[in-house]
Amino acid sequence: MLAIIAACVLAALTAEATGWTALNGYMFVTSCVVAALLVRPGDLLSLTVSPPLAYFTAAVLAESLLTLGSDGFARGLAIGLGTRLADVAPWLFLGTALVLLIAVFRGLPANFRDFSDQLNGRRPRR
Repeated sequence: MLAIIAACVLAALTAEATGWTALNGYMFVTSCVVAALLVRPGDLLSLTVSPPLAYFTAAVLAESLLTLGSDGFARGLAIGLGTRLADVAPWLFLGTALVLLIAVFRGLPANFRDFSDQLNGRRPRR
């Protein structure tokens, strides 16, 4: 998750400097796919719900850095954050959908069964 946050903060700062706004989305989708492919199969369940939260954290960090030192910090942060989230919304859906798709093929259903077994006090099936 830290890799997704770091990649998205770096992409947001680079996109702001270069004017290439699609870089935010490309980096989010790429980092989500890489995370879904590299994470341990036992951690797939927590990974599937984390990408939007990771991007939001990265967006807050990036906008805080970009707005730092200007008048009306809170207002600038709110406007910048709203604009950034609106611009990247389709990429958020795509990245999250790809994480779910990859996770299903890597063993997410087994994670759901194990989690259900733990909640219901049954021994995990293995």
